[in-house]
Amino acid sequence: MSKIGFIGTGVMGSAMINNLIKNNYQVNVYNRTAKKAQALTSIGAVFTSTIEECVKDVDYIITIVGMPNDVKEVYDEIFKYAKKGSIAVDMTTSSPSLAKEIFEKGKEKGIDVLDAPVSGGDIGAQKGTLSIMVGGEKEAFDKLVPIFKSMGTNINYMGKAGSGQHTKMANQIAIAGTIAAVNESIKYAKEMGLDLNKVLNAIASGAAGSWQLSNNGPKIINQDNDPGFFIKHFIKDMKIADEEAINNNLELEILQKVLKQYELLEEKGYGDLGTQAIYKYFDIK
Repeated sequence: MSKIGFIGTGVMGSAMINNLIKNNYQVNVYNRTAKKAQALTSIGAVFTSTIEECVKDVDYIITIVGMPNDVKEVYDEIFKYAKKGSIAVDMTTSSPSLAKEIFEKGKEKGIDVLDAPVSGGDIGAQKGTLSIMVGGEKEAFDKLVPIFKSMGTNINYMGKAGSGQHTKMANQIAIAGTIAAVNESIKYAKEMGLDLNKVLNAIASGAAGSWQLSNNGPKIINQDNDPGFFIKHFIKDMKIADEEAINNNLELEILQKVLKQYELLEEKGYGDLGTQAIYKYFDIK
């Protein structure tokens, strides 16, 4: 079985690593906060203390880190130590232009690089049901399909380098509008004196049904702020989408409005809460 070097063992990464190990892959793990990677040795992961140790002898490298700057820094190190002929997959939601840049640098080093951001949140990562959107060379994608299937159920090859990230931007734009609408729906029902759980049950299976309604709706009602996906990371994604839109002469008004709501939440110190904490917007606006 192929050996994988996995960089980034946060909420998403740790769950994805668990599913890879369940599917009998040997996985080296690295994280800047060593304790997060060391904790995964209990499920069979191999702890490494440096990126060099994590990637130097593996066939495949997977990264899922925080911000585009983190992606750039990590790949500067990967390109120093990864062996020629290996394939690296960045599953961070990041900039499409950076994905293209890393792809080209990889080619110079004899390393194929795919951009493969995911959707489905912590629940999808835990269950192995993520949607995975992939850009890069088709031949490299075909080699990674069995690995992708260990982590997700909706695997999509989108085209040339950067296409996976552009698809994820479309995904994040749709989420932005949906979660804001779910929040307003619940606020309306609350102000009208309705039983909120009954409201969700009544509307979730109809035309208003969505992942956000079914999964984050109950969290909004219960004011459960545990992060499946951090507000600060969602702001990063929305900013990337907005910048890409502006660069292509698009004005996305719903995206911009929701982005401002979340930026206000971050200003108030809520950046480390889950995106469902958007309900707090009504208290501070």
